[in-house]
Amino acid sequence: MSNNTQATVATLWRYPVKSMMGEELNGADITAGGLLGDRAYALVDVATGNVISAKNPKKWPDFFAYRAAYTAPPAQYGLQPVWITLPDGTVLCSDQSDINYNLSRALGNKVELRNQSPDEAKLEQFWPEYEGEANEVSSEAVAGDAPQGSFFDYAALHLLTTSSIAAMQQHYPEGRFEVRRFRPNIMVDTSGQEGFVENAWVGKTIKIGDSLRLQITDPCPRCVMPTLAQGDLPQDNGIFKNGIAKNKPLVPFAGKELPSVGVYARVLTPGWVKRGDAVSIEG
Repeated sequence: MSNNTQATVATLWRYPVKSMMGEELNGADITAGGLLGDRAYALVDVATGNVISAKNPKKWPDFFAYRAAYTAPPAQYGLQPVWITLPDGTVLCSDQSDINYNLSRALGNKVELRNQSPDEAKLEQFWPEYEGEANEVSSEAVAGDAPQGSFFDYAALHLLTTSSIAAMQQHYPEGRFEVRRFRPNIMVDTSGQEGFVENAWVGKTIKIGDSLRLQITDPCPRCVMPTLAQGDLPQDNGIFKNGIAKNKPLVPFAGKELPSVGVYARVLTPGWVKRGDAVSIEG
């Protein structure tokens, strides 16, 4: 995206519970800690102390069949409860006294719903290319460039462009490349631009709407999650092999080139953003 190229906010997404399905929004407050209410809750595996993530579908195969939504819009101060819809349609509320019992029964493992990340939190990540080997599941740190105590994988904000979705579709026409697979917070419409355009944003400052300013820090490396079935989207390993893997930029925090789509951002100046807001590079 050049400085005079038109780009706008297409959609906004919030995921109240980490790795569950979330909410599409028309507008949202972006705070220093990310999109307000995003990934404010997570489940913790009582046996291991690890934060539960769909990144390990061998252990948590149906996690994308769970959906979370706030009972009321989240506020800057004070966390609102969330509704959690189970795969069978049962709806639970996070403030129920038996919430952990019901979630544990549904998942077949003892879990706890938390709104504060454990100290030195870890999550398990499955690597399909190593399936059957001793290193098929790795332990990864949580919140590398996000506020401590949060449940983000690395950074507090994630952006993706329509150009990247289109680029992957060109590489793999049979695949269904939809924003839901990639779980961004801000989807940017970059119509008329080709390729993985946000690679060029890394290291630059982006302005969105009237006041929001973001420092783009890194491309977003990808794992097995975009290939998983969710809703009417089928499980499809080609999403990674034939789409994501066509883009391997240098990822500064990893110090190497990795299959990536979208970018991570750090909030410089908070602000309210909405669909249709202009997106521009400041430098």
